[in-house]
Amino acid sequence: MHRRNILLPKKNTISQSPLIIVEGYSFGQIIIYSFQYDRIPFLESENGEMVELVLKEFLEGQRGLTQAVFRPSKKLKLRKKYFLKFTEIQGGFNLSNLTRYNTEIGENERVAWEVTQRESDILKSGINLEFEKTNVEYSAEGPEANAIFQPHHGSESEIWYRAEVYDEQSKSSNIIILTEWQGKLQVGHGICAGAFKFNKDGNYKVRFTPMNIDAKELTTTEWTSFESPYKNAVNPFGLDILKPASDVKHPIFDALFPSYLYLNC
Repeated sequence: MHRRNILLPKKNTISQSPLIIVEGYSFGQIIIYSFQYDRIPFLESENGEMVELVLKEFLEGQRGLTQAVFRPSKKLKLRKKYFLKFTEIQGGFNLSNLTRYNTEIGENERVAWEVTQRESDILKSGINLEFEKTNVEYSAEGPEANAIFQPHHGSESEIWYRAEVYDEQSKSSNIIILTEWQGKLQVGHGICAGAFKFNKDGNYKVRFTPMNIDAKELTTTEWTSFESPYKNAVNPFGLDILKPASDVKHPIFDALFPSYLYLNC
């Protein structure tokens, strides 16, 4: 698959009625937005049976990241392997092969899941998300800014977190589905794109709803307040271009690049 798209579930095994999430950033969003029009995603078994995926939710991040959330139109068959495919659209951006990187074999492989259980394991209550810090990492390409949380759950199941961030200044909120990265939950944005953006002097709060891949949810957490990661951060480069891309207003960038896109993305 295009390198700017991420597929969930991450694991290669699923239940009979899971959610399937296709996430895109930068040019990878072309695929995501096409699902709102003529493109239809489906799962195809090894013997050619096709199951259409029904769009349940469309989530837009604040810095060039979008998610399309699907559910199979009918229950998948146990002990069957299904490959993810899309219909082509005339004159559109089409893909001949859908692949993702397999870290175990060090190669790209076709996107597929094997159905191993009727329902995914129910998550145990008591998941704790401990706020650690806010952090900004600057590079020549741009900043990466996040509020970082440490999950405590002891579960081997794949856990997704519906994250809602509320901006105290604009009185608005934004929602995206997050997963852990290197054992942490990062609420913010990377160099190229991300779910949430921050103003330098902003104040925010976030709450999470943990769920399994079947969308069986636990109780939503209480709000956790935090200051903008940029509030006390010092940009060693001292250039406005290194602000979040959505804040860059230079006419050259408006003409050549989408507002969310950095030169190396």
